[in-house]
Amino acid sequence: MTPILYSFRRCPYAMRARLALVSAGITCELREVVLRDKPAELIAASPKATVPVLVVGDQVIDESRDIMLWALNRNDPEHWLDMPAEGHVLIDQIEGPFKLALDRYKYASRHPELDPMEQRQIAANVLRGFDARLNGQDWLFGDAPTLADMATITFVRQYAMTDKNWFDAQPWTNLSRWLETFIASPRFLTIMGKYPRWQNGDPATWFPNTLGA
Repeated sequence: MTPILYSFRRCPYAMRARLALVSAGITCELREVVLRDKPAELIAASPKATVPVLVVGDQVIDESRDIMLWALNRNDPEHWLDMPAEGHVLIDQIEGPFKLALDRYKYASRHPELDPMEQRQIAANVLRGFDARLNGQDWLFGDAPTLADMATITFVRQYAMTDKNWFDAQPWTNLSRWLETFIASPRFLTIMGKYPRWQNGDPATWFPNTLGA
């Protein structure tokens, strides 16, 4: 049964889910949604109505990290799951204090009681640890990416794009190289293909597309 993936192109959570599906070689019917006008089918599948949501028959997986693990537990040709337990600690850092500070920095108008520059600094402190870890190696745990890289890098990209000039001026050369390698990769091009908004009755759109992984 072909899984159905509700997704939004620029959402970092949906991006990392798509990364794992591509790595695992799992083809999905992709339903690109508009977040301000979510389809009833998405809400019916997951009342949270946030992307990504993966529907596999009667099973609904509506957490992006769980989608990654679901895909990789079925097929992990790049051995993303072969990482130390510390990898999960790094993912927790990004999903927790880093993402909280990132949202308060990026969407500062929603948090007028907070100083966005202080929030930017809180997130930066997490990234300095990543920069140190990346010293002398291409990825967080060596010469090849693992789940720790691919479950965190889309959020680092979101942070960088909030003020790219400021980000590029920071002395985290290892982190910048890591991020730019990812952004320049065919893998990133694959997951960032543009799809029309899905509406009920539309013909199926398949993901990955023909760009390759």
